[in-house]
Amino acid sequence: MSAASPTVVFETRDIAKVYHMGEVSVHALRGVDVQLFEGEFVVLLGRSGSGKSTLLNILGGLDVPSSGEVLYRGRDMSRFDEAELTRYRRDHVGFVFQFYNLIPSLTARENVALVTEISRDPMRPEDALALVDLGDRLDHFPSQMSGGEQQRVAIARAIAKRPDVLLCDEPTGALDLNTGVLVLEALQSVNRELGTTTAVITHNAGIADIAHRVITLSDGRIESVRQNEHRRQAREIEW
Repeated sequence: MSAASPTVVFETRDIAKVYHMGEVSVHALRGVDVQLFEGEFVVLLGRSGSGKSTLLNILGGLDVPSSGEVLYRGRDMSRFDEAELTRYRRDHVGFVFQFYNLIPSLTARENVALVTEISRDPMRPEDALALVDLGDRLDHFPSQMSGGEQQRVAIARAIAKRPDVLLCDEPTGALDLNTGVLVLEALQSVNRELGTTTAVITHNAGIADIAHRVITLSDGRIESVRQNEHRRQAREIEW
C-alpha cells in the first residue's frame, strides 16, 4: 500500500448496531469510527461477539447500522436504495466466508464462471483460478478437492468480477494450519497482484502479522489500531 496520501475506501462515523430480540437488546457495535484505505490488507481481530462480523456485513451492504454513517468512497451508503445496494454488492464487493458455498455439481471453473457471467468486466475463470494457484484443478469438482482448495475456489469466484474490496469472514476458520496458510497466501497474492482492498476477520492473533494494519475490536468498540512495520508472509506465521 502506498504510504503517501492513501485514498479512503470506507469510512464509518460513530456507527452503532443494536439487535432487538424480544425484550432483550444486543449492542453489537458501539460508536465505531474506522477507515479502510485503497489497496491495503487489514485484519479485523477480536473474540467471538466482539462485533467484527457485524462491521464487515455493514461495510459489504449486507446489513445497515442502527445509527451513524458509512461512507463508500465518499458516498453515504444509507442513501442507497435497494437497487443501488444490489449494484454495489454485485459490482464492487467480493465476499469470502468460512464455509465455501460451492455448487457440488459444478467444476471449479464452472463455479467461478457463475460470477463472471453476470459481471461488467470479469476476469477469465482460468485466470482467477491461476491467481490462487489452482490452474491445474480447473475441471475438478468440490468433492475431489481439499477444504483449502475449495476455499481458494471461493476466493477465485469472489475476485473474478474484479471487486474494489474483498471482505473475508474467518476464511481459515474451518482449516488446519498448513491448509490455512495456502488460503492466506492466496489472499496476499490477490492483494498484491490486483491491489484489491482486503479485510479479513479472524479471532486468531497469529494471522494479524500478515496485514498492513490490525484493527482490534472488543465488546462492539475499536480497542486498538496498529500498523505492522514488518509484515510477515503467510508461510512465516504460526497459530
